[in-house]
Amino acid sequence: MQLNEVMTQLEELGTEQTKKTFIRHGAKEPLFGVKVGDLKKLVKYVKKDQELALALYETGNYDAMYLAGLSVNPKTMKKATLQAWIKRANWYSPAEFTVAGVAAESPFALELAREWMQSDKEMTATCGWSTYANYVSITPDDQLDLKEITDLLHQIESTIHQERNRVRYTMNAFVISVGAYVAELKEEAKRVATKIGKVHVDVGQTACKVPLAAEYIAKVEERGAGRKRKTCIC
Repeated sequence: MQLNEVMTQLEELGTEQTKKTFIRHGAKEPLFGVKVGDLKKLVKYVKKDQELALALYETGNYDAMYLAGLSVNPKTMKKATLQAWIKRANWYSPAEFTVAGVAAESPFALELAREWMQSDKEMTATCGWSTYANYVSITPDDQLDLKEITDLLHQIESTIHQERNRVRYTMNAFVISVGAYVAELKEEAKRVATKIGKVHVDVGQTACKVPLAAEYIAKVEERGAGRKRKTCIC
């Protein structure tokens, strides 16, 4: 498929209602309002052409950017491309899901997560925390830097309530990810989760809620879940 053909398909799949929902969550124009389930119908075509996947992200259209993230091969991504991607992420969904998911499975996961977490730009920083949280969920424990992760948990314990809005959200998600996926640090994550308690995030005019990290980790334990994920791209 050609880029213009994919964009035409996306426009046809979009609905005004879905577009309005995305905008309430913070999406910026341009976008058509395509449901994720419908986007996934196009992945098999776009995956065959990685240049097409990259071109979709460059359109700046939210639906096309999301499709790019579902279709691109993270193992072949260049660091410079990921750096360019985060610069184009103008709201939390592309930052925390599309870019973070691809970056977490790329060869530059830790390098970029560490760099982005220190950024003074909210969308870049939140992407960094999400990248590291995703990386933790797919990486065997014996390949993780447990000392660094412990230090990050302590940083969250001390600073989360003073952080920027979406950074608070992904810091909370990082605690959950460690508690759910890192056996050796589960108890420390649970302690930190209890200490930070409820995390307040402005989610706009939506019904979204910030999960209580302690409760979420407990539910994971009850279900006997917590196995490493095969992928964090979804």
